[in-house]
Parts: sequence; structure tokens; C-alpha cells
Amino acid sequence: MMFVACLLRSAPSSLCSLPVATQILQRRTFSGADAINALRPFYFAVHPDFFGQHPREREVNENSLKRLNGYLENLQRPGVRTHKPAKLTFYVRETTVKKDAQNESLVSDKNELANSGFRSVSFTLHSKDVLSTVMDVLTSCSLSVEHLQDLKSSTAPPKDFQRAGEPFYRPIKWDKTYYTFTGFRDPEQELEQARNVEPTLSLWLRNNEAEAAKKQKDSLPRREELTRLKDALCQKLDLTDIRWQRTWGVAHRCCQLQSLSRLSQQNPESLHNLQGHTIVFADQSGMKASGHVMLGTMDVHHQWSKLFEQLPSYQALLQQSEWLKERISLLLGGIQVVHIEGMGPVLSLEEHYSTLNTFYKRLLPQRLALHPRSLQGLTMTLENNHSSPRLHEMGHFIVPTAYDTFRLQTFFQSNVQEARNRMRRREQMEAEEAAVMLQCLGELSLLSLRKQPSITSRQMIPCCQRLMEERCPALQGLHLCISHFYSVMQDGDLCIPWDWKG
Repeated sequence: MMFVACLLRSAPSSLCSLPVATQILQRRTFSGADAINALRPFYFAVHPDFFGQHPREREVNENSLKRLNGYLENLQRPGVRTHKPAKLTFYVRETTVKKDAQNESLVSDKNELANSGFRSVSFTLHSKDVLSTVMDVLTSCSLSVEHLQDLKSSTAPPKDFQRAGEPFYRPIKWDKTYYTFTGFRDPEQELEQARNVEPTLSLWLRNNEAEAAKKQKDSLPRREELTRLKDALCQKLDLTDIRWQRTWGVAHRCCQLQSLSRLSQQNPESLHNLQGHTIVFADQSGMKASGHVMLGTMDVHHQWSKLFEQLPSYQALLQQSEWLKERISLLLGGIQVVHIEGMGPVLSLEEHYSTLNTFYKRLLPQRLALHPRSLQGLTMTLENNHSSPRLHEMGHFIVPTAYDTFRLQTFFQSNVQEARNRMRRREQMEAEEAAVMLQCLGELSLLSLRKQPSITSRQMIPCCQRLMEERCPALQGLHLCISHFYSVMQDGDLCIPWDWKG
């Protein structure tokens, strides 16, 4: 999560610095960095690391933060004019802030969950700019927006930009004695304490293995029903596959398949265009850059039917996108333009086509002097929100569409050998990961072993190796997912962090 990662690397700010921060923010357009600073109280109120003892609420906050960060990133993409509303739910920690010498406290919201220390907040984002979105998030969670009120009317630079005697602003990193003296909570210390209470793997398994086994046993009929429904729909509609964007429970996924099955019975002619496609149940309806059909889980049958009717048009757009990729590859020495699933927000086909078309139009008149096969076997992704190209650790190039094409040629030629080396290392790591996961599955007698998309091969390999050395008998016959936190899912799947403590 880009915004959260940036937040945790930045220094904490005080309420005392808000007037100065307001002056600085008024001097320029409200940017992503400004959003990080402005949302600081919100992030520390909902950050998943504070919900280690509440796995369900932690997962809700983790998923909602990903969607919020994706929404904010889309707002900053040049050329993107339409933004679909995003419905979000957060569990917000209740914190007591010392306001004066009398130790006045904030009154907890009436919806606070009994004895839990947090409350549930749901809201829908419709705003079209970063500042309005930040305001909506803070107000929806009953957090202060005083430091943003002046920005609501204007973010243009004032004429008296540099006034005599005005101090130069720079972020403040408060000394620990500041929190001791004032009584304010040190957010960095709180976060560290939340991480330190994490139990050892053996202790956590002793406390949770029985619950996981019971939930898994109770879920067996639902799992069988899910398999039956999926196979029946794939055969009836001639689908390549059915997938899910999120880790919804088995019962939830069964309901989604049953809904699609009812539509196929009530309006079978509307589903003819689905033949040969892969369906992904997701947050919104449309077509992904990969060509998979997304069915929004909050949409009704009418919206699904309308999407199915538009599939021929989507297919034509997909073919045009593939043609653009081929033309770009010919102009850039054989390098392939790809979109990597799981890296960043879900990319729609419309956005992908627009990005490809923009880049191709900039590239075509230049006629770069690259050998036709000099970059063959390499891959690149296109982005709208980076100022300079870079080489990813996995070996693919990340290229901004607006970057100077002649400088891009120099960048490719300077990094081509390193890119090939990284691709080889990635392939070796992926092969080693597949082998060690298969070995771990057998030696621990697991029913299944998987990982969350955010877990890398470098994290997964040592995790599996340590599990085989530990040989925990409590894992036998269970479904195991390697994640960033401990949790027993509603169907009995166990989630453990990749860096679990022995």
C-alpha cells in the first residue's frame, strides 16, 4: 500500500504544526504527499497492525486501505476524468487525546463496539479530486479537518508567497520527551508495541488450532457446493475459469455463483457472449486489461446483463490494445508491453487502452535507432504517475508514458543486461518457490498451501523452509495461507505471517 508505506517512513507531526502545514499546502496543488500528511490521524486510527487481536477487522481495514489508496492514485492519473464511486468500511480505533490540564477527553462515538476500543464506519467516495477525498474520509471518521478548511476554497499560490520574517517550513520529528511532557500518544511507539505483542507460531497454533479445525469441518458442505456450482457454470456457459478478486468466504462465493446461475436461467440469451471468457467476481463490473470479465458483487442482474451485451465492443477494444502492443514492440527492439496482476490497483481495459494509445502516439514520430531484436525477451509496464523510468527488482521496466523517448532509448540500452540478469534470478526464485511449496505441502500433510499476492518469493521460500524445520503437528489436515498476520478465517483457513516467530 503505497500511501501507508510512505506514512510509516515519515515523521509524526503535532497539532501544533497544523497552521504552518496549512500555509505550505496552500502554496501548491494538493498532491499525493499532502494527502499522506493530511490523512496521518486517519492512518494511525485504522492501520491493520493495531488490530492484531481482531483478525476480521484487520482484514477489512487492509482491504479498504488498498481500495482507498487505489482511488487516490487514480485521481492523480493524468487524463482520467471518470472515477467510479468507492464504498469503504473501516474499523476506527477510539483514542483519547489530552486537550488541556484538566485532561478533557473526546467522547466516543455512540456506535462504538462494546469493550472493543473501535467502531465501524462505512461511507462512499464520490469526490473528483484528492483534497475533497481527504476531507470526506476525515469527516466520515469523525476526525478533525481544521487543518484543511482553508484549502477547501483554493489551493492556488498566494501573491505574498515569501513574506519577510516567515519561518521556513520543514517536517518536524518530535523527540520522545515531547510525548512524555505533553501527554500526547507517540504513534510510532504504539505501532511498535502492537507489533511486539505478536505471539510465537507454536503458541498461536495451540490457542487456535481447535477453532480452525471446527470451522473447517463445518465448511466442508459449503466447499463441496462451491466446487459443484463452479464446475456446473463453467460447463453450462462454456467458461474458461471463474475467479475471485478478494478472499471472500466460501458462503459468500457460493451466493455469487448462485446469483449468476439464476441469471442464466432467467435470461439465458444475455450470457451467450460469455463463451470462452474467464469471469472474475470483483468490486466493479467491466473488463480487466487481461481480457477477463469482471462482475461487480454489488451490482444487480440488470447491470450484469448490460455488461454481457457490451462484450463484443470490449473484445474489439481488446484486439486494438493487442495491436498497439505489437506496434510498440516493433518500435522498441522487441520488448513486450505487459500488465502484471497484483501490482497496484485493478486496471480496466479502457484505462489500459488509453495508456497504450497515448504512449504509441508519442513514440511513433520519433523512430528510435534500436536494433529490431535488441530488447527481445524483456518486458515493460506503462504508467501515468511516474516521472522517470526504472527497472523493477523482478526484471521488468516501468516506463512513464510522458517520458522523453530519446532518453528512454538510452535508459533501455544502459540497463538491458541487468534486466536480463534480474529476469533469470526471478525465474530461478519462482521455480525454487514452487518446489519448496510442494515439498512443504507434503511434509506437513496440509490440505492446501497458498500465499497472498503481496508475499514475494524471497519471503515465501524461507517461510516454507522454516515450517518444515519446525514440523508443527497442529497444521496437519488444514488449509494454510502465508500472509502478513495471524488469523483464523471464517471457513477454517489459517493465515500466518511469513516472518512468524519461532
